[in-house]
Amino acid sequence: MMAGHYRSVFRGMGIEFEEVRDYTPGDDIKHIDWMVSARMGRPYVKRYREERERVVMLLLDVSASGCFGTTENLKKETAAEIAAVIAFNAIRNNDKVGAVLFTDQVEKYIPPKKGSAHVWRVIREFFAFEPERNGTDVGTTLAYLGRVCRKKTVSFLISDFLSPDFLHQLRIASKKHELIAIVLSDPGEFLLPPGGILTARDLETGEDILLDASDGKTRRGYETLMRKAYRERLALFKKADVDAIEISTDGSAVDALTRYFRYREKRTRS
Repeated sequence: MMAGHYRSVFRGMGIEFEEVRDYTPGDDIKHIDWMVSARMGRPYVKRYREERERVVMLLLDVSASGCFGTTENLKKETAAEIAAVIAFNAIRNNDKVGAVLFTDQVEKYIPPKKGSAHVWRVIREFFAFEPERNGTDVGTTLAYLGRVCRKKTVSFLISDFLSPDFLHQLRIASKKHELIAIVLSDPGEFLLPPGGILTARDLETGEDILLDASDGKTRRGYETLMRKAYRERLALFKKADVDAIEISTDGSAVDALTRYFRYREKRTRS
């Protein structure tokens, strides 16, 4: 099902004829095949195959914050699953797939290629790669994308976006590439666990802070602060006019992606 939605969303209008199919509301009337329609007694439209191959880049955050999780999956496991699902769909669509694994620096670059052997290599890296550093710098990664990919790509940026400000680089990248952000979160990020005095550690900086989790004011203040920070991260994508897909570790990555592809399908037709 998802493969069909992916193909519909990311198929260009090339010049190579592929097939005719039943007309559906929203199809451009310029593509109606009048001879077939007259013969069959109902409208049919022509479909075309993408003239040029598409390049799909997967920009995967492998920083230390991905080791956090309070559900069955850590954030880094959910991120790897998302990247793997997109990679499989891209290969089935005969697209080239490449990857950038990043922390506060680019840790690994895999040039885009076609083929099942290549995509398996990419997916192994998603699940097994061990980064050298802990921090996150999305802006540096987007600048790197601009240098290594001169032509337009479809780029999925998968991260929890706990990064210094990257709005400027986001705007530049979105003008050159079709950029889609996938925003990861975990329900435990927004709530303190019940208890007394606890130590909270920033996984990327190693900084510790003591919090009284039994104090109601502290708990409410923590939740308010964390949800505000999350909303501010989402607001960056609206400012840059970049689509953002929200995926939590306690939800289904496949369902979230399918909903997005359906939304893109409807938006493209309208």
